[in-house]
Amino acid sequence: MDKGKIAEWLAQGSVAIPKLLLQHYKQLGLSEVEFMALLHMHSFMQEGIWFPTPAELAERMTLTPAQCMETLRKLLQKGFISIEEQVDEQAVRSETYSLKPLWEKLVHYLLAQSLTEEKKERQEEEQSLYTIFEQEFGRPLSPFECETLAMWMDEDGHDPVIIKAALREAVLSGKLNFRYIDRILFEWKKNGIRTIEQAQNYGKKFRKHQQTTKTTQPPQSEYKQTIPFYNWLES
Repeated sequence: MDKGKIAEWLAQGSVAIPKLLLQHYKQLGLSEVEFMALLHMHSFMQEGIWFPTPAELAERMTLTPAQCMETLRKLLQKGFISIEEQVDEQAVRSETYSLKPLWEKLVHYLLAQSLTEEKKERQEEEQSLYTIFEQEFGRPLSPFECETLAMWMDEDGHDPVIIKAALREAVLSGKLNFRYIDRILFEWKKNGIRTIEQAQNYGKKFRKHQQTTKTTQPPQSEYKQTIPFYNWLES
């Protein structure tokens, strides 16, 4: 085989197809025929042919020019392509196809999918939070407690991870009640505590301070505290 011919074929280049489009064209509402027509239009545009005719498309597809015309009509109607008017330096007007609507639809779909996944993850995280609280309290939460949990997340903007950390703090302090946990969250928010690392560091520093303070105070025989903790309700 003539090596020069092979080199000539390779020199024609390739058509870049976004992988995301290949994966999601079905979800966008495109049929295989419509998808292939768009790919051929993309190829024509890369060659500098901005308004391929139905006959030119038919030469590359297994469709007749009439079928290609109908496919283009559907793509226009469904908002996957548009026709734009161009004016060159000589003020000559011409029409071109644009695939911008296709890319916009793909981006919109991907963003919507991302938001849906984030919402699903948050719902699962919130459900896990309710389960953890019920396990620690050893009983189902009351409607008021459920409403308080929802308020911490929706109105106060506390991350579920931070709420779990506050619950742990309440468990360690031996004060397992919603009022105490609410006070912890209030103090953390006031001090700019927004991550689990900040909460842990804040707790360690305060406990260290509490331990130092305790050693400087005279012993009290009537009260012994084995685990130092910050009484958030009395702050």
